[in-house]
Amino acid sequence: MIEVVRGDITQLDVDAIVNAANERMLGGGGVDGAIHRAAGHQLYEACLAVPEVRPDVRCPTGQSRITPGFDLRARYVIHTVGPVWRGGLRGEPALLASCYRTALELGREHRIRSIAFPAISCGVYGYPLDEAVAIAVRETREAEAEFDRIVLAALGNDVNAALIACLSQHS
Repeated sequence: MIEVVRGDITQLDVDAIVNAANERMLGGGGVDGAIHRAAGHQLYEACLAVPEVRPDVRCPTGQSRITPGFDLRARYVIHTVGPVWRGGLRGEPALLASCYRTALELGREHRIRSIAFPAISCGVYGYPLDEAVAIAVRETREAEAEFDRIVLAALGNDVNAALIACLSQHS
């Protein structure tokens, strides 16, 4: 089951929440900062322990990594790095889809039954909302049968409305 929930992703009662992280995985603004604050300092330490694949990159764009959830209700945080929107001709759609697919793969590997996603890349990374929502819905629909619950979390009214509209078109 896929559902849209308007509210703070850090407060959801799910097995895993997905963090729209940056490649360093050490916190930042938006949902990333909120998750790091809510999970406590141990999350920073766990992220710091993730090996760098190249200098200052623990999680390349389009990939995902998993850590414990620490002070969150969620047992796990799946960190994924969405693409910065640069017009759509630099592989952004494929990279954004990969964020959802790799996060869901980690969910399967860790026997996660419920998972919540934010609107990846829709904040400061500037991804057009309707295009990002269409990718989120498509990718989560493909994995829907493998999870008890997939939540698409929306903090703002615009994301909430876009998610609801897209889900109703593709039901």
